[in-house]
Formats: sequence, C-alpha cells, structure tokens
Amino acid sequence: MLRVVIVEDENIIRKGLVCTVDWQSMGACIVGEAADGEEGLQVVREQQPDVVLTDIRMPRLSGLAMAEALRQSGSHVAIVFLTSYADFTYAQEALRLGAVDYLLKPVEEEALRAVLQKLVRAGGEKGRQAERCLPELVDWLDLLQQDNLNPYVRDVLVLIAAHYRERLSVEQTADALGISASYLSRKLKDQTGHTFNSLVTRYRLQQSLSLLREGRLRVYEVAEQVGFGDYKNFAQVFRKYLEMTPSQFMQGL
Repeated sequence: MLRVVIVEDENIIRKGLVCTVDWQSMGACIVGEAADGEEGLQVVREQQPDVVLTDIRMPRLSGLAMAEALRQSGSHVAIVFLTSYADFTYAQEALRLGAVDYLLKPVEEEALRAVLQKLVRAGGEKGRQAERCLPELVDWLDLLQQDNLNPYVRDVLVLIAAHYRERLSVEQTADALGISASYLSRKLKDQTGHTFNSLVTRYRLQQSLSLLREGRLRVYEVAEQVGFGDYKNFAQVFRKYLEMTPSQFMQGL
C-alpha cells in the first residue's frame, strides 16, 4: 500500500483529490496533506510517505523548491508534479529533480492510477501493510459537505472538532443548541449513521492516531491530549474500534 501526501494550495482541488479519488483501488492511501511547500516539507518529514503529489506553483514555497529541499536532505520519496501550465520548462525542471511523472490539472483518475501502478511495479512500496494507513474512522469533511445536512448536525460536527478534548455529552450539546437531546440524537443517527458518543470517540481516535504516528508523546499523554483521560479507557476503546492496542499500532510504524 503506497503512502501518499498531497501538497496543493487550492483547497478545493486538494480536498477533491483526498476525498473523491478511489485511492484504495490504486493500492494507495492518503497519510497527509499540505497547502504549500513549507507545510509540505514538514508533513513529508513526519509521515515519511512513498509518494508526494504536489502542485508546482504555490505560495511561500513552490513544489519545485520543496522537491529540491527534499532531494538535498537525501529523501528518495517519489514525486509527481501537478500543474495547470503546459510549460516545457517546468517539465524539464521536474525531470531534473527526479519526478516520476508530470500531470496537468485537472488530474484524470486513470492517468493517476497509471502512475501509481508504475510505482508499485517498480518496487516503490516499502513493504508497509495496509493497516499502516490511518483508518478513516469517520470522514468529517464528507459529512460536512452533504447538501442536505441538518443545520444542527452541522453545528455538532463543528463543535466536536473544536472541543473534542473536553467533556462532551449529547444532553449538554442539545441544551446549548436549544433543542431536545432525543431530537438531536435521532438526527445524528439518521444523517451520519453514528450516535453522538460514537462520533466523539471516532474523532478522538483519529486525532490519537496522528499523535501516535508523530511519536513525540507517550501513549498515556496521547490519551490525555485527545480527551480520553486515562490510559486504560483509551486502550479499551482503541482495541474495540481498531482491533489492536496503541502499543501494537506504534510497533507497526
């Protein structure tokens, strides 16, 4: 399973690539994203992906400059450049930096598939197992982008993302919104497929996976950081949803 980082300053394009491309069918998964080259360098260093899919022209640090910095640091990550400009000079510079391909936006999924399959065949995969990709416990962006999303449900999703470290309850949240807990619970279940507590737990777990991958905090510190409180509760919930312990997840990194 190829681990992919997307670096693209146009939010709509970046989120479109992350959320609409069938990465799994291509033998890949998204492990990080960034809005410019400076942020991209940090994400690549933290996530150590197999592939970086990056725009060429970006603010603060261009894709070309980011690629140059990665090569100078000794990184051998595969780089695929994206651009809206069919400019031969860009292609020349991309090739000089060892780009595996150069695709024009809007990116055609089949063209992207061909590039990734080429990398797999060439041995670009580093032997990581599929579970190394961060599990998508709940796709927050996809939920928020639903056209018929109930405004109260939208408010809850935003609230959870902002306050997941704190104690949260459906009763407290419903009271703050001026509606009944039973109505809110029913709307959440109808539109997301999850209960309030399940949404909070899944969001907290997603944040914990990112922190565990960074490796800066101990497991019990991660548990506290994301709102689980104590390690025992965190470990129980982690095993229930992910069928492994936090320690086992870290051992696989």
